[in-house]
Amino acid sequence: MNLPSENSRADSPLAPPPQCPAAHGPGGITRLYGTEAEHNPMGLYERLRKEHGQVAPVLLHGDLPAWLVLGYRENLEVARTPSRFSRDSRLWREAREGRLTPTHPLAPIATYQSVCVFADGQQHERWRGAVNDSIGRFDKRGIRRNVTRFSNELVDRFCATGRADLVHQFAEQLPMMAMTLLLGMPEEYGPRLVNAARDMIKGSATAVESNAYVQETLRKLVARKHLEPGADFTSWLLEHPAGLTDDEVQQHLRLVLIAAYETTANLIANTLKMVLTDVRFRASLAGGHMTLPDAVEQVLWDEPPFITILGRWATQDTELAGQQIKEGDALVLGLAAANMDTAIRPDPDVPIHGNRSHLAFSGGQHECPGQDVGRAIADSGIDALLLRLPDLTMAVDESELKYRSVLMSRHLLELPVKFTARQPSLPDAARPGPVEPDRDDAQPAQPEATPAPPAHAPRSRGSWWRSLRRLLGRG
Repeated sequence: MNLPSENSRADSPLAPPPQCPAAHGPGGITRLYGTEAEHNPMGLYERLRKEHGQVAPVLLHGDLPAWLVLGYRENLEVARTPSRFSRDSRLWREAREGRLTPTHPLAPIATYQSVCVFADGQQHERWRGAVNDSIGRFDKRGIRRNVTRFSNELVDRFCATGRADLVHQFAEQLPMMAMTLLLGMPEEYGPRLVNAARDMIKGSATAVESNAYVQETLRKLVARKHLEPGADFTSWLLEHPAGLTDDEVQQHLRLVLIAAYETTANLIANTLKMVLTDVRFRASLAGGHMTLPDAVEQVLWDEPPFITILGRWATQDTELAGQQIKEGDALVLGLAAANMDTAIRPDPDVPIHGNRSHLAFSGGQHECPGQDVGRAIADSGIDALLLRLPDLTMAVDESELKYRSVLMSRHLLELPVKFTARQPSLPDAARPGPVEPDRDDAQPAQPEATPAPPAHAPRSRGSWWRSLRRLLGRG
């Protein structure tokens, strides 16, 4: 790829101090890792946009060159044009020439694997079809019912204390509880998978080791499901007419587990933070003008769970937003930057109700197939939490909240809250059974399948709105 001149950086008012060695690498190219990227990724994206336009040269871990796509339209162009920008990472020049080694921090997410996100054309259709069909078999009502129960179990663990950290004690736990159920895993797999799943996409020194643990766990799961099939995603992939091999099933389980966990954990944490800190949001929600799903969608615009995605790889020499892209170059989709592109969003402070045209789940043929499951987990879990604890307030000032940013993800480290202490309502809560597939003749869920709301919690959504209005002094 062509290296831009260093003169274009010197005049930028947003450029980091020249004495900061982590900001730039060889040739003066901005690093997409290090101090600036970790502490202020959105500021970095806007600086790059001012300097280079909608496509900017960057350096990934180990100073591997790439292009960061910042513009909304440019991201869609890349996502929708596989003939020019392929998902096959074997095209990456850095991989072909041996610079992406097996121990490189990006190896777990950039090394080619037998999964739909690394394929185009007929192979992609075969793999993606199996994934779509298997996800489509889930009963969304069953997912929401089980997520509500899991949420109540989590609340029961801390409700008697009157204080909690909603990141570690709720947002990071709920998605893995749901995913282990949907994939047909034993419950005890969850805690260690939480740490490994988040670590392996960080590009950390232990990412390769974390990936190995996830792979071995899923290999054992596939073997078990051959012997004990059930109404779960793993069993449905194994029996799908596409005839996936055990390795193909294992790699798609890994893909779904990692993507679904990280995105949903971030979505829950960011939405809860908005509910607790954004005055405009809380007033709108309390006034009945915004539903919780609307609020989730607003967060997907403002703080998408994945801020970037690596990647696409150029199949030929081409041009994008005035930049000369060479065959074999890597492109990083800048999802968070695209959602803030003034070309499609002139005023980012104006709420966007009912608009799902954001790129939080990417776009084109590789748009996330499980996004509606993620939405169901997030809004059902948050709703259940707020029903149980309607007087939640922040235990620290918003300015004290801290984030950790890595290449693909920016997540909240803690969300300390306080509330009126309550006694647990489900002291002996049992793990629910498998989520049944959709059937045209399916009967409504029996009342005993869902635990009754505790006596102290309001039963209806309307009463929750009224509780929140009273909390805000509006009722």
